[in-house]
Amino acid sequence: MAVLNRVEQNGRVPGTLFCDNGSEFTSHILDLWAYHNKVKIEFSRPGKPTDNACIESFNGTFRDECLNAYWFESLRDARMQISSWQQEYNESRPHRALGEVAPAEFARQYTRKLESGIKFTADD
Repeated sequence: MAVLNRVEQNGRVPGTLFCDNGSEFTSHILDLWAYHNKVKIEFSRPGKPTDNACIESFNGTFRDECLNAYWFESLRDARMQISSWQQEYNESRPHRALGEVAPAEFARQYTRKLESGIKFTADD
């Protein structure tokens, strides 16, 4: 809930949250938060990871390359290792789905297009 509360404080509440059926996403607290923030919650079908293939792929990559690769000595150590991995993943690593650019560069290009008024096509 801390992350959702930060999102709310930043004024960037989504219209919809797409969740799997894990207990953290089926709680009354999340339901109450969504209700008060006028956010619709949509759930994937149980046992259908293909409903959210992008995040399932990310979770596998994160587990293989970060969580399984390190033996964390403390919560502080885990935060540092994860932050380092996250920075490399977002800033340096090209992603096939983003035209072989890193997510941060893709976001910069996208922002420049929006600011310049360029119309997007289905391929963008």
